[in-house]
Amino acid sequence: MTLTLSEVESLARAAHEGQTDKAGRPYAEHLEAVADGVRARGGDEHQIAAAWLHDAVEDEAVTEDWLREAALSDRTRNIVLALTKRPGEPPADYAGRILATPGARLVKEADLAHNANPARLAVLDEATRTRLTEKYARMRALLGLE
Repeated sequence: MTLTLSEVESLARAAHEGQTDKAGRPYAEHLEAVADGVRARGGDEHQIAAAWLHDAVEDEAVTEDWLREAALSDRTRNIVLALTKRPGEPPADYAGRILATPGARLVKEADLAHNANPARLAVLDEATRTRLTEKYARMRALLGLE
């Protein structure tokens, strides 16, 4: 039996407890915004669950072994693994993996939309804001989201 969305949300919130985003906000706010964005874009329960967990391995909130053993659907697990950036990985390779994984592009679209939200970016220093805006635009282009 797979975890319910409520259980996945609780696990994600607990795993990221004490973590903050670049603006110093609780990281769970980002996860919730991405999950809401996936839902608003018509994503299914597997994609919404993946949204809650999309940064968990990358941020070392959980291990890849935990993810592989967790009571998640293969679809959710595959999306999370596709969205997990690997050290030194070229952006084009990362985007290619996302595009090759059914359901992952929509989750990444919601992630990028929240990351690039002008209100979130406004609290960052100009150099960081510029760097991140360019990074997000590049990834959107690689994913065909322009």
